[in-house]
Amino acid sequence: MLKLNKVSLRRGARLLFENVSFTVHNGQRVGISGANGCGKSSLFAMVLSKIHADSGDFSLQSGFVVAHVAQELSATEQAAIEFVIDGDKELREVQAKLSQAEQQQDGHRSAELYAELETIHGYTANSRAAVLLSGLGFKQAELNNPVSSFSGGWRVRLNLAKALMCRSDLLLLDEPTNHLDLDAVIWLQDWLQSYPGTLLLISHDRDFLDAVVSHILHIEQQKADLYTGNYSQFERARAERLAQQQATYERQQKERAHIQSYVDRFRAQATKAKQAQSRLKALERMESISAAHIDSPFHFEFFKPERVSNPLIKVEKACLAYGEKVILDTVSLSIKPGDRLALLGPNGAGKSTLIKLLAGQSSASKGSIDAAESLKIGYFAQHQLEQLDPAASPLLHLQRLDKKATERELRNFLGGFGFHADKTLEAVAPFSGGEKARLVLAILVYQKPNLLLLDEPTNHLDIEMRHALSSALQDFSGAMIIVSHDRHLLRTITDQFLLVADGKITPFDGDLDDYSAWVKNQASSRDNTPTNKSESSNKQLKQQRAQLRQQQKPLRDALKKAEKQLDKLYAQQQKLEQQLADNDLYNADQKSRLAELLEKKRTLDKELEKTEEGWLEAQSALEDSE
Repeated sequence: MLKLNKVSLRRGARLLFENVSFTVHNGQRVGISGANGCGKSSLFAMVLSKIHADSGDFSLQSGFVVAHVAQELSATEQAAIEFVIDGDKELREVQAKLSQAEQQQDGHRSAELYAELETIHGYTANSRAAVLLSGLGFKQAELNNPVSSFSGGWRVRLNLAKALMCRSDLLLLDEPTNHLDLDAVIWLQDWLQSYPGTLLLISHDRDFLDAVVSHILHIEQQKADLYTGNYSQFERARAERLAQQQATYERQQKERAHIQSYVDRFRAQATKAKQAQSRLKALERMESISAAHIDSPFHFEFFKPERVSNPLIKVEKACLAYGEKVILDTVSLSIKPGDRLALLGPNGAGKSTLIKLLAGQSSASKGSIDAAESLKIGYFAQHQLEQLDPAASPLLHLQRLDKKATERELRNFLGGFGFHADKTLEAVAPFSGGEKARLVLAILVYQKPNLLLLDEPTNHLDIEMRHALSSALQDFSGAMIIVSHDRHLLRTITDQFLLVADGKITPFDGDLDDYSAWVKNQASSRDNTPTNKSESSNKQLKQQRAQLRQQQKPLRDALKKAEKQLDKLYAQQQKLEQQLADNDLYNADQKSRLAELLEKKRTLDKELEKTEEGWLEAQSALEDSE
């Protein structure tokens, strides 16, 4: 059990908590939420006894084994799998004692220690470590490679695997998904669901929190409140509380009106059925959570692209390779205005490679790439955070882009990204990762792109900024291709998934739940059938989809029928409106004709409304069946 009683905590002159009290009981899984800088990581430091409360009492159950992910990135020559096994400190202690007993030829003590090894599952340590490393994306051939041979991001994964290897009573995880791809996030989510101890998890990934936690500890304004339920339940509870405040409630109505207008825009056009299908659920949910974000410091939108061509960019039979190694072969892709594509696939399959090709950061060894003259790319990648001028301020970064803009205009623009007052004039060098990511996004937005290429744009962003980014992307009128492990963002802003795997890019006929099943089937195939694993999992997934399509056929037929009827009615409506626009119709001798047309329009409007309701019901029924 972990308990805080009237705790106050400062870091330097800054007050993080004041008079905070809450209790975390054994076995609870607590997601810790709050804006960047509110004190989440400082709470972890206090649990680990790295800092101490300024006042009040903090206690942790005696004898608790606490595991956490080390912040330092080791560059040891130790084999990766041995580095991970070191996380099981009890095992290493028994092994050391056993080695000593054998050197002393103490047979009785050795026998006791061998029995202890059996009790703590010491003989399965290598297989347990291998499972952790495989789940986090390491290949079998890499397990004995030295830690120093891996890049920084992969060493972070090694540190995570080492923490998971510990048979802990309390596990502390601070943004564990930041350096993971979607496949690894899905694996980690499943692993944490079966973790038997107490979990404290800092994360800005709401889908991940929803799947893993049983409580939310929300930190804001130097207070911490513990809510029962996952993140979605917390959002609703907080929204209800905020809605009780009159001023907050009025702002909430404006936010809901904005969301409702977006839904209405889709339900009024049958031709937009595809977009509606992928987003109606997300928008419906946004209505219920919008009040939880109305006090967000981030509000921005993308400018309308100045020029748009069709297609914006076209790739024909391209081959992408690193030296002799072919990553993607015979890639053909045409990006049109309005396309909203998400790239799915395992780590190393070529998602970022394709993004770099489209961004002009790399070239194809074969094939052709044709870009429209009007193409204007907005490219976001993690390495761009390092390309900011550390000595320049946010304001100066934008002034270099637009020398004609006034300082007030640029300050107002930066305010939507959370840069206010003196912050706009400070040098970028000491900025946090989240602040740098927001500035890169601000620079990208300011340049009015018509094609967005986003490679993990939510890393380092807190939930409020992710919410603002999602809202802005929903209204973006250009084309977009995104790689992200944030499933909530993908569900909200994309219309089509492309699977990047086995050197190919193919349409993925399913949703993110289908993709999770595909990932698990791939992992199962790797474990059970060394050969033909991809073919077997694909066959199983195809069978599942075929069965689902058969079950959904009546619903899809009803939806198509409603769409055809809507098309017919819209055509009739347009014809009537053209007739009613004729000025001669309003002459005295056309009175009966005008009355006839107006009556037809009233009847048609009622039929349209009824058919739209039928279409929405069919759409909702289809989504509920998925």
